[in-house]
Amino acid sequence: MAVPRPRSVGRLVRGAVVVAVTLVLLPYAIAPFYRAGQPVSTLMMWRWLWGERVERIWVPLAQMSPALPLAVIAAEDGRFCTHHGIDTSELRHIFEETDDLSEARGGSTITQQVAKNLFLWNSRSYVRKALELPLALWIDLVLPKRRILEIYLNIAEWGPDGEFGAEVGARRAFGHGAAALTRPQAALMAAELPNPAVRDARRPGPGLRRIAGIHLRRMGLMARDAACVAARPAD
Repeated sequence: MAVPRPRSVGRLVRGAVVVAVTLVLLPYAIAPFYRAGQPVSTLMMWRWLWGERVERIWVPLAQMSPALPLAVIAAEDGRFCTHHGIDTSELRHIFEETDDLSEARGGSTITQQVAKNLFLWNSRSYVRKALELPLALWIDLVLPKRRILEIYLNIAEWGPDGEFGAEVGARRAFGHGAAALTRPQAALMAAELPNPAVRDARRPGPGLRRIAGIHLRRMGLMARDAACVAARPAD
């Protein structure tokens, strides 16, 4: 059996390093172009690849009920308008309260979830988190807040069988589009987000209604905190 020469091994290692660096940097090159278009998530692409069902109808943020972005910010990321992609105070709390980062729950901002959904994978790991944090900072730098939230609302999973985006989620749960969502309905949809395979706004149980009620009360208190995504005439 031929033994690889040191020079050949060196070329292989250099080639592997170049490929790895390219894969890490590629999202940074792509992200600025997402100021327009209708990006899809890695989960959507994975389901397409395996022939699984994917349903998504892109809807601009300006054509959604204002209650929905408010509900999602109240539920997922109350400081969305003031942080720069990472909520450092929330991260500090998680590090203080959790011995094992891989077991930490919550703490991901909407921007971090956009970074993960567009470019990374879902399983918890130190590697994914290490890639996600600087990428979230970059996305916040190159994309407006309204665009980040618009992307999130159109790629979030909102059902147990390949339903993605607020429009499909609203139609599935309430029989009408995202534009017609009431505040209680928007709160129910926001309450679904951590686990839409289990939490169903179409048939909400007492637990989901309780969570939605919490979100609904928060919505009434934080309209000013969500000013960065308020509708503007230019939209």
